[in-house]
Amino acid sequence: MTENQTSAFDVKTLSAEALAERLSRLHFADAVDVINDLDIVERVNVFKFLPIEYAIELFDKPELDEPGQILEMLPTERSVTILDGMSADQAADVFQEMEEATRAKLYPLLKPLTRAEMKKLSSYPDGSAGALMTTEFIAVPSTWTVRQTLDHIRDVERTRETVYASYVIDPETSVLIKAVSLRNLILANPDDTILNAATNGEPIKIGPLTDQEEVARLFRRHDLLSVPVVDETDHVIGIVTVDDVLDAMTEEMSEDAYKFGGMEALDKPYMDIGFFDMMKKRGGWLAVLFLGEMLTASAMQHFEVELEKAIVLTLFIPLIMSSGGNSGSQATSLIIRALALRELDLKDWWKVALREIPAGVSLGAMLGLIGVIRIIVWQKTGIYDYGEHWVLVAITVGAALIGIVMFGCLTGSMLPFLLNRLGFDPASASAPFVATLVDVTGIVIYFSVAALILSGTLL
Repeated sequence: MTENQTSAFDVKTLSAEALAERLSRLHFADAVDVINDLDIVERVNVFKFLPIEYAIELFDKPELDEPGQILEMLPTERSVTILDGMSADQAADVFQEMEEATRAKLYPLLKPLTRAEMKKLSSYPDGSAGALMTTEFIAVPSTWTVRQTLDHIRDVERTRETVYASYVIDPETSVLIKAVSLRNLILANPDDTILNAATNGEPIKIGPLTDQEEVARLFRRHDLLSVPVVDETDHVIGIVTVDDVLDAMTEEMSEDAYKFGGMEALDKPYMDIGFFDMMKKRGGWLAVLFLGEMLTASAMQHFEVELEKAIVLTLFIPLIMSSGGNSGSQATSLIIRALALRELDLKDWWKVALREIPAGVSLGAMLGLIGVIRIIVWQKTGIYDYGEHWVLVAITVGAALIGIVMFGCLTGSMLPFLLNRLGFDPASASAPFVATLVDVTGIVIYFSVAALILSGTLL
């Protein structure tokens, strides 16, 4: 909402009826922002007074917080009217958010068409094209003219998700034949048949079980505004629109960001989630990572004798561990993105390994050189005395960094492939998880290299 609009009225000083009247003059997105700032009781009171068509439009916005709870608290008749008026896909999503008892009460009161659409859309798995699609689309027989099609669009446009694409079907079998854009219809001769205005070639189409990431790639590749969803007999059962894809991808990116940070995804805004829910989302992952880091302590205990003999080695443990974790996190980020964009496939794992091993060695050599120079400078300038065997200490740090960074790159790049192969989301290979894994092995590599180079001197 613009600054002028926000300063136009103070929501806290207005009655629910007055606020509803003011909101009905705003753009829908601006009204949603105002409503989301109210508590749940205030939202319900406002929706009691909003014009019903305006209320339906607001419930069709995925940005509206807790729509299911609002509908549960509204009068039954108004809730039913709103659900019947909403787009089918959004109504199905909101309906699933409600309590079982409320759904059982409202479901018989809905229109038969609404019930049928909800049942169909709810049958598809989350993340599929079927779960994203809406059943409100424009389909016309191939025998119609452009003029008939445009007249039909004018008649039904208020009840359809989009009018920018119409789907031409066989009048006898209802099989999808062509897709025609609104632009082509406007530019075509009104007396031409609809087939003359349609694009050449087979229409782009998807099945209801197509993954939403694949749907997003299809939209991006072909610059689509919508795509038809067809069953096994090529009958159109719904369409997915670009705004549905954007909403789904925004939600998925948010979930991936949470996973990559090492926690479960939040299902509410940060300030709205309860304290114990927040602890539940964060505590589980932290506990797992903590148990993993305990292996690091075990590894250090294994080299306790070496640590007692060469205390100087402990100075570089944080540097060694962080370098391995950082390199692993880098590699994981690169591969997760490449897998998501289909730049890589599971069968490409060995190609990635062949790239990451020399890359890891080179990056490790670069960091190792920096580490060696740092030790030399500190020793020669008197900042710190690493002892009479400081040259061997420098070589140990440099060599260990090469091995640890190479291992981090290899591990970080292979982990997303492994998770994908096992059927898990590659984004679960979070940066903290990779860092923890590499920390443990980093200690082992570091002290193994030290034992080899410093044997007979410090060790």
